[in-house]
Amino acid sequence: MSNDAATAEAVGGAEAPPVPEPIPHGLGASLPPADARAKTEGTFPYAADLWAEGLLWAAVLRSPHPHARIVSIDTTHAREMPGVRAVVTHEDVPGTALHGRGRADRPVFASEVVRHHGEPLAAVAADHPDTARMAAAAVIVEYELLDPVTDPEQAFEAEPLHPDGNLIRHIPLRHGDPEAAGEVVVEGLYRIGRQDPAPIGAEAGLAVPRPDGGVELYLASTDPHGDRDTAAACYGLTPEQVKIVVTGVPGATADREDQGFQLPLGLLALKTGCPVKLTATREESFLGHVHRHPTLLRYRHHADAEGRVVKVEAQILLDAGAYADTSAEALAAAVAFACGPYVVPNAFIEGWAVRTNNPPSGHVRGEGAMQVCAAYEAQMDKVAKKLGLDPAEVRLRNVLATGDVLPTGQTVTCPAPVAELLQAVRDFPLPALPKDTPEDEWLLPGGPEGAGEPGAVRRGVGYGIGMVHMLGAEGADEVSTATVKVQDGVATVLCAAVETGQGFTTLARQIVQETLGVDEVHVAPVDTDQPPAGAGCRGRHTWVSGGAVERAAKMVRTQLLQPLAHQFGMSTELLQIADGKITSYDGVLSTTVAEALDGKELWATAQCRPHPTEPLDEAGQGDAFVGMSFCAIRAVVDVDIEIGSVRVVELAVAQDVGRVLNPAQLTARIEAGVTQGVGIALTENLRTPRGLVRHPDLTGYALPTALDAPDIRIVKLVEERDVVAPFGAKSVSAVPVVASPAAVASAVRAATGRPVNRLPIRPQAAVVTGN
Repeated sequence: MSNDAATAEAVGGAEAPPVPEPIPHGLGASLPPADARAKTEGTFPYAADLWAEGLLWAAVLRSPHPHARIVSIDTTHAREMPGVRAVVTHEDVPGTALHGRGRADRPVFASEVVRHHGEPLAAVAADHPDTARMAAAAVIVEYELLDPVTDPEQAFEAEPLHPDGNLIRHIPLRHGDPEAAGEVVVEGLYRIGRQDPAPIGAEAGLAVPRPDGGVELYLASTDPHGDRDTAAACYGLTPEQVKIVVTGVPGATADREDQGFQLPLGLLALKTGCPVKLTATREESFLGHVHRHPTLLRYRHHADAEGRVVKVEAQILLDAGAYADTSAEALAAAVAFACGPYVVPNAFIEGWAVRTNNPPSGHVRGEGAMQVCAAYEAQMDKVAKKLGLDPAEVRLRNVLATGDVLPTGQTVTCPAPVAELLQAVRDFPLPALPKDTPEDEWLLPGGPEGAGEPGAVRRGVGYGIGMVHMLGAEGADEVSTATVKVQDGVATVLCAAVETGQGFTTLARQIVQETLGVDEVHVAPVDTDQPPAGAGCRGRHTWVSGGAVERAAKMVRTQLLQPLAHQFGMSTELLQIADGKITSYDGVLSTTVAEALDGKELWATAQCRPHPTEPLDEAGQGDAFVGMSFCAIRAVVDVDIEIGSVRVVELAVAQDVGRVLNPAQLTARIEAGVTQGVGIALTENLRTPRGLVRHPDLTGYALPTALDAPDIRIVKLVEERDVVAPFGAKSVSAVPVVASPAAVASAVRAATGRPVNRLPIRPQAAVVTGN
């Protein structure tokens, strides 16, 4: 008789209650997100759902031209419309009129010149959203049209588009012997298109005036303290007079929110004395927030007869659009990683970021690194083809390892298992070939009834190896502060690290659970009354904010254990917490965490600040990065060489992650990054002919859907801990985005024999004539 049956018989035949499954606990467990149910049920409070008594609605007037001189702005008709409470222009900005994430060069409202399509000129507050939109349209602006500069190569010779000039930054990297040469030389010209972050939900916000003359902004901000300081300067207030409360962020792949969208909200609230809400349309989102830098890249690789790279020469030109934003930082990443995760003894790279009249570019996941990865991996394919070698083998002969030196002169001190990653994806079994039957027609490129003849389909296998830096770079002061409190057996974490979907709140709970043995952990909502934690990008909250939470939790742990250690005459290091129990090394002490707390209130505040970095010098040299992460991807694609349609069959992924903190969360982040990369490779391209954003909607901008997502096989996660990082973990989201477009392009190259030098890949680039 089984134990369950015996138990049932003992209680008169009643069925024994099911044994509850253990709840995931601590680091290394797949702890589910605390907000998962609310998001699934549609009850999660996003910014677009906010409401306040006496609410007014805002609308923004944007320029229909990419470049024009403003002759006059007449707001008379708009102000006189019934229901309109306020109209603001550049004349109503009481403080600093310029803002920007990397450099303050972007006006809140255009005053003399509009420099890109969609630039804000005025904002309206009214008692109904339709009234606000009609009033914004009633603002009369007289323009003198100017020829837009939309080709970044022309920006060097064009008249200055901005008082700061057209050149934002130039980085000349010099490393090694300029006379070095190889037996084999391959060249290439590559173009990367403009991608949009395409946030899931609407960009929205609410501004509420305060009795002290200040204002509170309720925003889906990923950098609340930075946004607060910008807003305070714009409004002519002190930072203490402006408070930002972070509402639910509907997904973010970058610092996605548009400050030019946020700032008018507070101006209107201060002017009317009423709460003001603004919800951007999808068109306004496309026009307002920054995009990935379109990039032009020229490369020349020198290699010896065995395929080892001798020298890389490259020119990299980033189109920053109308304003600088974070283009200087993106250029630094592009130049520093221009040779990829390969040992290159001689490198000579020229990088520029320039202003044009195109939409502004800025921080989008993997900025700079993604563009150069597509180019240097294409070059590695060319080296392999010219020498008649296997593309994977050529890469293996050149890969970077810990202890090697980057072209910037920085020694790679973090784990860099690039060879192990590449070998893992190379050796993973290939997927089966599709059967040439009507039942499997959906397997062909183009989908059901969308492909040509099955005989025109060619399969290709390609590789992409990416690298990204973590945290800020070039001297950026990365710091975060966290407080951990424990009372009545419940722990609370206070940290201004914003949950953007990267899983920080789940990680914070896991850290406290593991350190203190407390099951119930809450993460407090984020606002600017808390100490700053910085922006949510480049994996910094896992490292810096997670590190601050860990330090604060360890301080509370010491407070918890000290009385017990003193009582038994031992140090706290001899006590351990596991499964809610406190035990000593010798077994003399054994008690529960709940008993040790016994009504106590414990708390501690701590900071985490990684080791400093330095700016690149005039030769592009310097220890500019705190750490790096790497990823290798093998792509398998089917290409219809008659019509140029491409189906990504499978992407095999191997990544160095340092340490797996939450397996389910990590897997989801890698799969999402890979899928985003597929969109970059095949479909995503925000077209801007003559500087005008064409089809600024999700019909004209083709995002990959579930039907476009390939099979993603995570074949290896290398857990070699980075000793300088808290928990030894590395960021995981950006590097798959960097590597997957290059891998897809490489596979299409292998299938067609065509050069494939542009992303996204156009159908005509995959057509093979004469077959």
